[in-house]
Amino acid sequence: MIAGDYEGKRISSNFGIVAISNGFKNVQLNKDSIEGYEVMDESHSKSAVSAVGRGLVGGFLLGPVGLLAGLSAKTKGVHIVALQFKDGKKSLVEVDEKIFRCIIKNCF
Repeated sequence: MIAGDYEGKRISSNFGIVAISNGFKNVQLNKDSIEGYEVMDESHSKSAVSAVGRGLVGGFLLGPVGLLAGLSAKTKGVHIVALQFKDGKKSLVEVDEKIFRCIIKNCF
Protein backbone atom coordinates (compact mmCIF):
# COMPACT_ATOMS: atom_id res chain seq x y z
CA MET A 1 0.00 0.00 0.00
CA ILE A 2 1.29 3.41 -0.92
CA ALA A 3 -1.09 5.66 0.97
CA GLY A 4 -4.44 5.89 2.66
CA ASP A 5 -6.23 4.00 5.40
CA TYR A 6 -4.35 0.75 4.82
CA GLU A 7 -0.90 2.30 4.25
CA GLY A 8 1.90 -0.17 4.92
CA LYS A 9 -0.38 -3.23 4.85
CA ARG A 10 0.31 -6.20 2.60
CA ILE A 11 -1.83 -7.30 -0.37
CA SER A 12 -1.97 -10.99 -1.19
CA SER A 13 -3.64 -13.09 -3.84
CA ASN A 14 -4.60 -16.73 -3.44
CA PHE A 15 -6.71 -18.62 -5.96
CA GLY A 16 -8.09 -15.38 -7.41
CA ILE A 17 -9.03 -13.86 -4.05
CA VAL A 18 -7.20 -10.60 -3.31
CA ALA A 19 -7.05 -9.36 0.28
CA ILE A 20 -5.33 -6.78 2.46
CA SER A 21 -3.73 -8.25 5.57
CA ASN A 22 -4.98 -6.04 8.39
CA GLY A 23 -3.78 -7.66 11.59
CA PHE A 24 -5.96 -10.66 12.40
CA LYS A 25 -8.59 -9.72 9.83
CA ASN A 26 -8.20 -9.75 6.04
CA VAL A 27 -10.15 -7.27 3.92
CA GLN A 28 -11.05 -8.85 0.60
CA LEU A 29 -10.92 -6.61 -2.46
CA ASN A 30 -14.14 -7.42 -4.28
CA LYS A 31 -17.50 -5.88 -5.16
CA ASP A 32 -18.74 -6.43 -1.59
CA SER A 33 -16.06 -4.17 -0.08
CA ILE A 34 -15.06 -1.81 -2.93
CA GLU A 35 -17.35 1.09 -3.83
CA GLY A 36 -15.18 2.17 -6.76
CA TYR A 37 -11.65 2.26 -8.11
CA GLU A 38 -9.60 4.32 -10.52
CA VAL A 39 -6.53 3.14 -12.38
CA MET A 40 -3.84 5.79 -12.11
CA ASP A 41 -1.90 5.29 -15.32
CA GLU A 42 -0.17 8.15 -17.11
CA SER A 43 -3.20 9.27 -19.16
CA HIS A 44 -5.60 9.11 -16.19
CA SER A 45 -3.14 11.03 -14.03
CA LYS A 46 -2.88 13.88 -16.51
CA SER A 47 -6.65 14.22 -16.76
CA ALA A 48 -6.91 13.83 -12.98
CA VAL A 49 -4.53 16.75 -12.47
CA SER A 50 -6.92 19.09 -14.25
CA ALA A 51 -9.88 17.55 -12.42
CA VAL A 52 -8.20 18.18 -9.09
CA GLY A 53 -7.69 21.75 -10.18
CA ARG A 54 -11.44 22.00 -10.64
CA GLY A 55 -12.04 20.26 -7.33
CA LEU A 56 -13.93 17.29 -8.82
CA VAL A 57 -11.87 14.32 -7.66
CA GLY A 58 -9.23 15.70 -5.31
CA GLY A 59 -10.40 13.78 -2.24
CA PHE A 60 -10.59 10.45 -4.03
CA LEU A 61 -7.05 10.67 -5.36
CA LEU A 62 -5.60 10.95 -1.85
CA GLY A 63 -4.07 14.35 -2.52
CA PRO A 64 -0.56 14.92 -3.81
CA VAL A 65 0.63 11.42 -2.88
CA GLY A 66 -1.93 9.95 -5.27
CA LEU A 67 -1.00 12.31 -8.06
CA LEU A 68 2.72 11.68 -7.69
CA ALA A 69 2.24 7.93 -7.63
CA GLY A 70 0.01 8.07 -10.68
CA LEU A 71 2.41 10.23 -12.63
CA SER A 72 5.27 7.87 -11.84
CA ALA A 73 3.37 4.70 -12.79
CA LYS A 74 5.34 4.03 -15.96
CA THR A 75 6.72 0.58 -15.18
CA LYS A 76 5.15 -2.00 -17.45
CA GLY A 77 3.21 -4.62 -15.52
CA VAL A 78 2.83 -2.42 -12.43
CA HIS A 79 -0.44 -0.62 -11.76
CA ILE A 80 -1.36 2.13 -9.32
CA VAL A 81 -5.02 1.89 -8.28
CA ALA A 82 -7.01 4.26 -6.07
CA LEU A 83 -9.59 2.27 -4.09
CA GLN A 84 -12.72 3.68 -2.44
CA PHE A 85 -14.15 1.23 0.10
CA LYS A 86 -17.84 0.98 0.95
CA ASP A 87 -17.05 1.80 4.58
CA GLY A 88 -15.59 5.18 3.53
CA LYS A 89 -11.91 4.21 3.71
CA LYS A 90 -9.55 5.00 0.82
CA SER A 91 -6.25 3.53 -0.27
CA LEU A 92 -3.76 3.85 -3.05
CA VAL A 93 -2.15 0.55 -4.01
CA GLU A 94 0.66 -0.53 -6.31
CA VAL A 95 0.11 -4.04 -7.66
CA ASP A 96 1.51 -6.33 -10.30
CA GLU A 97 -0.42 -7.43 -13.38
CA LYS A 98 -1.75 -10.65 -11.79
CA ILE A 99 -3.22 -8.92 -8.72
CA PHE A 100 -4.48 -6.02 -10.84
CA ARG A 101 -6.46 -8.39 -13.05
CA CYS A 102 -7.92 -10.16 -10.02
CA ILE A 103 -9.04 -6.87 -8.45
CA ILE A 104 -10.73 -5.75 -11.68
CA LYS A 105 -12.41 -9.14 -12.14
CA ASN A 106 -13.58 -9.35 -8.51
CA CYS A 107 -15.00 -5.82 -8.55
CA PHE A 108 -17.02 -6.37 -11.75
